[in-house]
Amino acid sequence: MASTTDTDPDPFDAIVDAPFDSALSERYLVYALSTITARSLPDLRDGLKPVHRRLLWAMRGLRLDPGSAFKKSARVVGDVIGKFHPHGDASVYDAMVRLAQDFSLRYPLVEGQGNFGNIDGDNAAAYRYTEARLTRTAIQLMAGLDEGTVDFQPTYNGEEEEPGIFPGLFPNLLANGSTGIAVGMATSIPSHNVAEVIDATLLLIDHPQAEHAQLMELFHGPDFATGGVIVDSPAAISAAYETGKGAFRVRGRFHAAEARNEEDRDAGIERLGNGLWQLVVSEIPYMVSKGKLIEQIAALIADKKLPILEDIRDESDENIRIVLVPRTRNVDPELLKESLYRLSDLETRFGLNLNVLDARRTPGVMGLKDLLREWVFSQIDILLRRSRHRLDKIAARLELVEGYIVAYLNLDRIIEIIRTEDEPKPVMMAEFGLTDRQAEAILNMRLRSLRKLEEMELRQERESLLKEQAELQELLDSPARQRMRLKRDLKALRKEYGEDTELGRRRTTIAEAAPTREFSMDAMIEKEPVTVILSQRGWVRGARGHVALDGDFKFKEGDGPAFAFHAQTTDKLLIAADNGRFYTLGADKLPGARGFGEPIRTMLDIDAEAQIVAVIAYRPGAQLLLASNIGRGFAAEADELLAETRKGRAVMTVKPGVKLAVVREIPPEHDHVAVVGDNRKLLLFSLEELPLLAKGQGVTLQRYRDGGLSDATTLKLEDGLSWKMGGETGRSRTESDMRMWKVARGAAGRLPPTGFPRDNRF
Repeated sequence: MASTTDTDPDPFDAIVDAPFDSALSERYLVYALSTITARSLPDLRDGLKPVHRRLLWAMRGLRLDPGSAFKKSARVVGDVIGKFHPHGDASVYDAMVRLAQDFSLRYPLVEGQGNFGNIDGDNAAAYRYTEARLTRTAIQLMAGLDEGTVDFQPTYNGEEEEPGIFPGLFPNLLANGSTGIAVGMATSIPSHNVAEVIDATLLLIDHPQAEHAQLMELFHGPDFATGGVIVDSPAAISAAYETGKGAFRVRGRFHAAEARNEEDRDAGIERLGNGLWQLVVSEIPYMVSKGKLIEQIAALIADKKLPILEDIRDESDENIRIVLVPRTRNVDPELLKESLYRLSDLETRFGLNLNVLDARRTPGVMGLKDLLREWVFSQIDILLRRSRHRLDKIAARLELVEGYIVAYLNLDRIIEIIRTEDEPKPVMMAEFGLTDRQAEAILNMRLRSLRKLEEMELRQERESLLKEQAELQELLDSPARQRMRLKRDLKALRKEYGEDTELGRRRTTIAEAAPTREFSMDAMIEKEPVTVILSQRGWVRGARGHVALDGDFKFKEGDGPAFAFHAQTTDKLLIAADNGRFYTLGADKLPGARGFGEPIRTMLDIDAEAQIVAVIAYRPGAQLLLASNIGRGFAAEADELLAETRKGRAVMTVKPGVKLAVVREIPPEHDHVAVVGDNRKLLLFSLEELPLLAKGQGVTLQRYRDGGLSDATTLKLEDGLSWKMGGETGRSRTESDMRMWKVARGAAGRLPPTGFPRDNRF
């Protein structure tokens, strides 16, 4: 162990005594700023993050131009992480792969050779197997790097330099978009059509005070690499770009190239004969993996969550072709599409968050107009820097040309000085007024240059340089000329990415969706008649078809019928328990009637002590009469009774000894309520006196000294009250004049008409 001496510094002298929270916040702030400015957010001027900029810069250094041969991706990644970007090779290669994927980038910046992944979600091959070079778009983005247009900064180890931004005129930020998550902020920018970006920019150059609405007439919204359809309204899209924040609903496109007519082609319907048809998906939403989308829809079919869809097939080659086969020919194609949009990633949302670094490296969310204005300012600044750099080059060249011309005019004397003087340079400088650079250039001239033709060429070069110098000076002195030059260059770029070019044509359609149809999973159930049978012990089943309700149904020993009625498989059943809770069960979920069925408590969480008092087929907009055994009740909307979970919904509030006893549907034409008690007292009162509640105990329907409510129903007063006579005849009796029993709600009532059933049931 080495011994320490008094001259060694004390290691504890380097410890800073500071509060932990302030030290932590300071260090976290440094990390946060580094993440925001040097990793996650793109620069407004070239739309790139540092890793992408360093990738392209390294490929430029390797001379991987579009016309040159491909080089191994491993070579590129090695140069990037060795010289410019000291991070992991996997992250750098992943960034490079994305720049080469035509389904990820609207205008790819890297041209790949080999397996660079696919839209199915498969990964790219390892970088030792793939090769790459730059695209023409990348070259345009880097145009002007050698012309003094941008500042260069030292690399992380100080051995080389790299550009702070790329000066090219290609509007990469909006053209290719960007996504990233920083610390406390994020960015999400979709790709756009270059021609539309340029059109909006030209309008802003000509009319700096142009309104946002004027820009949106030319700039229509996102244009994704994978196409698709944006179904938001123009007003919603415009509002998102005005603030810089929003979201877009992106749908896949249904298109059947082999359809028999244009209408079917645009709807994606292929007719197969005999009334059969199938749907074809030709484009999927951006950033959705085709393989995972197909797996997702197949899972919906397997789980019977999409019962109107029979099968899905992937028939894609270089173009996407996903075939969807409906279960029957009678399925509505629009309903199938709507259900796929709702249940799968055939419709997604892409967020808009125009959070970028401006020219001062300050993060902020910008609207479209501010973003384009800042980009125009940066391009004019690049134009001015390029012009000043060129002026310096012209001045340096003119100095040499002037010296050459002096030499040609005094050629004999120059030769004599060179031959006779030991130090010819100072002599020439003194005699002809030459600068040091001019004299040095003359001394370095080749003998073959001493031709008359060369002198004429020099004079022409001087004239052209002087003319260019004057033009550049005028450009620097005139903001109007600067705008004209920028407009000219943008128009030239627009021709290359115009609507008539393969790369420039718009891929994503902006089409506001039709009003959303009232969607229900019930609509996907094939409608068939069913007879619902519930036993006294709670065993439920559904017999196919409408069978006779008094049929000989089989029950377990000791069990018997409780409820039986006709319904449709598309109906929802409202099941009321005496504890005041209502449960919902789809008629299509009922077990078959070959056996005894299944206990309803295995499908719904009904308390073991609770008894089922009613089973009714739900009708939208219907009203139900609810009454408890103590004579309290109210009316309820059937829509409010539907339960979304197995646990049901509490509707009637009950206390110990109180139970829900009566649940009856109220026909629209009925106007009175009839109540009979265990004491055989009957009364009628107006339906208007019955409150409509969503939940509660209700109001007093009938007053009792002893006993409670036996039954309650509704009727139309002018039709009177009817009841079954009993016996095998099945006859019924009607008492047409019920005025003597009509009193106010809450009365005791009086004995019913002669012949009223002894069990006190209506």
